Amino acid sequence: MRNMISPLSLEQTQLKESLDKILLPPTDPNAEVMEILGYKLVYVDGACHRNYRVYKSHSMIGVIFQHITHWSNGVDSFRYAESVDAALRLDDFLNVARVSTTASEQLPTQEELLDKEFDALTSDEWERLKRYVHKRKI
Repeated sequence: MRNMISPLSLEQTQLKESLDKILLPPTDPNAEVMEILGYKLVYVDGACHRNYRVYKSHSMIGVIFQHITHWSNGVDSFRYAESVDAALRLDDFLNVARVSTTASEQLPTQEELLDKEFDALTSDEWERLKRYVHKRKI
């Protein structure tokens, strides 16, 4: 029996090697890392567009893409001149999504709203308070 490398085993080896490169953390000495304004961009793959994982502190927040003429991210359809702009907008989007999810899960009670400063109330909170006060009068 001859020792032959089957195309399948060669494909599996190549896939494993490419997955190893994709999954390199930003601390790996073999990772291609760009540091910009509080973010680390770790090159994943691609020629045009190049894919980068975006890290803030030690957490991955998403992916941005480097095209020939611009940068983009996966959350909006804007074209950015700089990588930092695409990363900042990605981060902003995630922060807003996190806040709106938290707000929809835990609405403050009417009594808690009465304890807030008037200037700090949103229009929705004002409406809730008006309905609450109106019901108490009836």
